[in-house]
Amino acid sequence: MTAVPDQALRYPLGDTLPAPGQALELAPGVRWVRMALPFALDHVNVWLLRERLDGVDGWSVVDTGIANDATRAAWERVFAEALDGLPLLRVIVTHMHPDHIGLAHWLTERWNCRLWISATDYHAACHGSRSTTGHGGAAAAAFFRSHGLADAQALAKVRERGNYYASMVPQVPSQYRRLLDGMRLPVSGHEWECIVGYGHAPEHISLHCPTLRVLISGDMLLPRISTNVSVLDLEPEANPLPLYLASLERLAQLPPDTLVLPSHGKPFVGIPQRVAQLRQHHDARLQEVLQACAREPLHAAALLPVLFRRPLDMHQTTFAMGEAIAHLHALWLSGQLRRHADADGVWRFGKA
Repeated sequence: MTAVPDQALRYPLGDTLPAPGQALELAPGVRWVRMALPFALDHVNVWLLRERLDGVDGWSVVDTGIANDATRAAWERVFAEALDGLPLLRVIVTHMHPDHIGLAHWLTERWNCRLWISATDYHAACHGSRSTTGHGGAAAAAFFRSHGLADAQALAKVRERGNYYASMVPQVPSQYRRLLDGMRLPVSGHEWECIVGYGHAPEHISLHCPTLRVLISGDMLLPRISTNVSVLDLEPEANPLPLYLASLERLAQLPPDTLVLPSHGKPFVGIPQRVAQLRQHHDARLQEVLQACAREPLHAAALLPVLFRRPLDMHQTTFAMGEAIAHLHALWLSGQLRRHADADGVWRFGKA
């Protein structure tokens, strides 16, 4: 995820953040909770929706945080202090990444409630919790090596991350309710429409409530940083960047005064401005990649200093490699670049 200027956005709450274990009211029946993450991106936002389901008063939660003791302890404090003594009635998950689904199994077991998620992301999460494919291990190391990552220490660390996903998502609920694009969820007198998004996750679901003028954007629309759009070893010829940009255009059609509740960062107003910023950001990166590859055929690893002008730790390098490949594939599959395997079997991209 890359920093993208956001001066055109408005933050109605300023620098106010919910205290640890507490919930901050944003709109009638909509509360904001933050869960810590042990990464450079140090938090994920989760959302509580006041609910009446099957005649029972309570809350739906959107996203969960990763599965670790610290997050479970933070949730216990939320249960005790932020739910007005009411139960959780359902767990809605925007997509299958660990910070969003990690504790879904624990929460649904704890409250005897159902997981709601898109079918594609449900099955991807089930696969990820049982397999290293796409999330680390030998296959990921071989894939990054085929795109020019040659540092032996870095490749060894990727191989060692064979249980990376499962360490944060050790189990996925055995049953779920399927969310579909256009589905409307009635929640305490309001309807929340599911809006599918592609490019970041297989079938990401954002939730829009027209009457409250609120969008729970998940990771599809973030302030200050760009959403990670990566190619992984599981789908080595994928082309996610055009899918992501097309998904942004759908969100750009929402009313401009919509309050966006992102998974990372602070709630903001300014969907058209943010979509324009992200479009310009990716257009600029694509032009930089195109110009660099026009001078000489390059692999993805050689483009990391072009796309990311800051030091990267190991966690960030794996995301950065995926993003570099995504930008190369967008240009290759649109016919603006050609690719060939060099003598070492590394994919290089050059002028078409």
